[in-house]
Amino acid sequence: MKTYKVGGLSCAHCTSKLEARIQKLEHGETAALSYSSGRLLVDEQIPYGQIQKILKEEGAYIEHEDGEEKSLHRSGDSTGAHSAHEHTDSSSARVSWWNSKTELGLSAVLYVLALVLESYLPLYLIIALFIVSALLSGRTTFIKGAKRLFRLEFTIDTLMTIALVGAAAIGEWKEAALVAILFGLNEHLEGLGMEKARRSMDALLKTAPREAILIKGTAEQVVPVTSLQAGDLVLVRPGDQIPSDGVIVEGVSSVNEAAITGESLPVDKGPDQAVFGGSLNNEGVLKIRIEKRYEDSSLAQILHLVREAQETKTPTELFINRFAKYYTPLILVVSALVILIPPLFFGGNWVDWLYQGLAVLIVGCPCALILSSPVAILSGITRNARHGILIKGGAHLEQLGKIDTIAFDKTGTLTTGRPYVEQMIAYDQERFLKAAAAMEKSSSHPLALAILREAERNGILPADAEQSETIPGQGITAIVEGERYWIGNEKSLAHLSLQASVQEDIEKLKADGHTIVIVSDEARVLGMFGISDEIRPESSAVISALHRLGIRRTVMLTGDHPKSAAKVARVTGISDTYSGLMPGEKVDLVRKLSAEGAVAMVGDGINDAPALATARLGIAMGKGTASAIETADVVLMQNHLGKLPEAISLARRVNRIIRWNIGLSLGLKLIALILAVPGLLTLWIAILSDMGATILVTLISLSILIESKKVTHP
Repeated sequence: MKTYKVGGLSCAHCTSKLEARIQKLEHGETAALSYSSGRLLVDEQIPYGQIQKILKEEGAYIEHEDGEEKSLHRSGDSTGAHSAHEHTDSSSARVSWWNSKTELGLSAVLYVLALVLESYLPLYLIIALFIVSALLSGRTTFIKGAKRLFRLEFTIDTLMTIALVGAAAIGEWKEAALVAILFGLNEHLEGLGMEKARRSMDALLKTAPREAILIKGTAEQVVPVTSLQAGDLVLVRPGDQIPSDGVIVEGVSSVNEAAITGESLPVDKGPDQAVFGGSLNNEGVLKIRIEKRYEDSSLAQILHLVREAQETKTPTELFINRFAKYYTPLILVVSALVILIPPLFFGGNWVDWLYQGLAVLIVGCPCALILSSPVAILSGITRNARHGILIKGGAHLEQLGKIDTIAFDKTGTLTTGRPYVEQMIAYDQERFLKAAAAMEKSSSHPLALAILREAERNGILPADAEQSETIPGQGITAIVEGERYWIGNEKSLAHLSLQASVQEDIEKLKADGHTIVIVSDEARVLGMFGISDEIRPESSAVISALHRLGIRRTVMLTGDHPKSAAKVARVTGISDTYSGLMPGEKVDLVRKLSAEGAVAMVGDGINDAPALATARLGIAMGKGTASAIETADVVLMQNHLGKLPEAISLARRVNRIIRWNIGLSLGLKLIALILAVPGLLTLWIAILSDMGATILVTLISLSILIESKKVTHP
């Protein structure tokens, strides 16, 4: 498939008609043209000239071949002929766009001049001024409308052409000129509104680095980022972007990761710490070992997801498009009835009711209705992406605003997934910590790492253990400084007879939901660790904020044991908890919850992927497994839940605005149509009602992009 960036798209309805014409070409069945993003996706077998011809007939043009913005980093272009065409088309279109603005201004001047001189000049000269004014601002619309009329395609241009011809036929030159000017202004403002939304999205897509400094031995070489491979060493100077995901080998700096996570504050980074491609290196010089090719990097995934999101249509948008398909012919029928019924059955004047019928045609233009959804959806996706929340499509944004139940995985979602020692009971603290650190020194198990961090916090340097032996299902035994020690669960104490006080301490830690690790020597228990999965600091505030938003139910689904799950639920304020679950059981519970409400599932692991896919909406943590991120509909790139309430609130606002837009566009048309009943509807009132609805719908939708400088989240 080949992708082109298309300019000159006049309206959403006309864009869908263009798409239909391209789809009728040989190999064109899969063609897709998006008004929201201005991108055309077509089969490579379709000749470029055929696409260019269809677009040109409708006043559209190809700006450039959009292989990820001309492959984003392509130094040479094998499609030289295409590039030449694209450059010519784009240049001529820009000139045409400037001329259309000039013509619109000149048309308005001539119209005002005709009004001022109406009492002083002969009628034929005044009519000539009105005709020239109408031709300057309405010529393009008339030509496009006439072509579509011959093809029996009923778009806004068709309706306007019929209205202009009809007004001229009954001698309403003043009205015809005013309608042409107002319609031209309306199209221009509508285009500016959509272009504003597209520019906001394009600003996100231009965050990608283009070049990198590759280190080969002692030499440095500037190369395109697309040529980087895993294992390459790159140099990143202060103020430069990190070219792809990797690990710092040398250097210390603060890194701005806003392009990836949406977090505005820089993060201090040093050797052995991971960095995202697209992040900005603030002050230090860094040497970074590339871990992923650019195509597989976090930023490339973001750009890909955002681009995909622009192309998808929401259920509301699909409904509006289907509605408009029947709505426009219906308006033609209503217009014909307005023209025919009063003169035929009630003795009305033919000229007067022809005029009213033409006004009804203009009122019926579906532009504002069709524009009700795409600008709002595009603005919502863009604003969320600014904050590191990736919505993989407009339909998912719409669904995010409708959910009333959220199911959470525990480990890595509500908790950090990093065990830590929450409680420590020591009966012989020095020997206890020394023995524990020595036996766990060579282990990479998460519980062992938690114990080593606790020993380090207490100033203990791990000694070497001898004759270390792992006892399956129990723990480890080893000799440390000449004495034998045991570390593990309760089963590792089989060689001892426990005192009542020690047994009480064990039961207390278990009741608190801790994982217990006990250290003993040959004679007695030296101490025990109560280890927990660290609860994310924002989890409690997020759950509270979700309940305030009106989320009816928050549920935790975890494979962990009941006491640990109950503890997390108690601290975070989760409504319901289900523990000890296998992945299949999570899926069953999501299905059960879905029968009672609109469910979103939040998770981060491979075992969460089936539940994410089953829920109406899957939400993945940004540093979760690839399968979870791939399956999810929404990705939280910050890797925390802090902005989830904000994303839901924004999605609900988008849904409200779409409903408001639909009501506004249909309401204004209804008011104008009511005026036609007593014969009070004029052509300029009709065009103003359509123009007003379109402008209001666009401005209200663009308001989604406006936000205060200070962004707060739980």
